[in-house]
Amino acid sequence: MILEALQYAATYPVTPAEFRPYIRSSVGLWSRAGRCAKAWAPHEENCKTFIRETVTGIKQRRTAVVLGSGLLRDVPIKELAIAFDTVVLVDLVHLASVRAWLNAKRLSNVRLISRDLSGFQAALAGQTIEPLGFLRQVPYLDLVISANILSQIGVGAKRRPELADNPAKDDILRRLIQAHMEGLAVQPCRTVLITDVSYKVLDRKGETVEEDDLLCGLSPPPAKRNWPWPVAPFGELDRNCEAIHDVIAV
Repeated sequence: MILEALQYAATYPVTPAEFRPYIRSSVGLWSRAGRCAKAWAPHEENCKTFIRETVTGIKQRRTAVVLGSGLLRDVPIKELAIAFDTVVLVDLVHLASVRAWLNAKRLSNVRLISRDLSGFQAALAGQTIEPLGFLRQVPYLDLVISANILSQIGVGAKRRPELADNPAKDDILRRLIQAHMEGLAVQPCRTVLITDVSYKVLDRKGETVEEDDLLCGLSPPPAKRNWPWPVAPFGELDRNCEAIHDVIAV
């Protein structure tokens, strides 16, 4: 708890006021990632490998943008910083520990942007959702990576009190997820989509006690790779159950 408090305190002053309410969940993810490091390691390496292989096929390497950069555990940031002139990391919150690590590695061509990538407010108002429209303003864009954020757009929106009794809830959730996928599809550069698409909760006998689709019934693009991600190994949420997510890379 002390480390979490210090992380929160150090992150608060460097985070824009509108995004400070999200610091707590980011710190929680940071803490959970530490506890689950061994279980998450294969997933993180699969993500990095897929991104590295994609970069290999890109001839012009000026600017790369990472959507949902988070803790940078699933992004080969050092390789990206070497390969591209500029790397832009976009997320709600950039923890103090992430900032300190980037400074320690002297990755001077990495830029941090705090931004809501969900499009939630526009969807709630019934407006056109274009959460990735800002990418049109990024000069010399050669790569966009959506790093394990797509499913979280829907999960996060479900928790918003504004949707609790909204009769259009399911439609809004689908619109948010569809807008992200469409935003990637129209980019004039190489794109990477890595996301979990569904999950199962298994007991110690391997029997499914719960399962659900994380993309609200929408179909993602055909996967080039897929793998399981033990998001919550035994003991994390329940001593007798584990949560396994199905991940795709496109």
